[in-house]
Amino acid sequence: QVQLMESGGGLVQPGGSLRLSCAASGSIFSINVMGWYRQAPGKERELVATITSVGMTNYAASVKGRFTISRGNAKNTVSLQMDSLKPEDTAVYYCNYAARYSTYWGQGTQVTVSS
Repeated sequence: QVQLMESGGGLVQPGGSLRLSCAASGSIFSINVMGWYRQAPGKERELVATITSVGMTNYAASVKGRFTISRGNAKNTVSLQMDSLKPEDTAVYYCNYAARYSTYWGQGTQVTVSS
């Protein structure tokens, strides 16, 4: 089992920045993919960004150039730096951990972009 603890999120004005962090604990495999997904009201959950255990990244087209995903010094942590936020970025953001055919989700953290 893997547990994911998220932090960050909140309310920010358009053009502002927020940083999300997630720490995985439990049965962590050295080869894994961690990332962030989001779900807006009335919409399906969608990929935001992922990063492999060797640092390869993947971004949704809608956030490329504005969001940056990174691993911490402790390889079981992942952060998402979100800059130039837009109202359409408003959603619940979920941390994800995937390894060896298993996937785990955090409880989600609300990000609201509004003036």
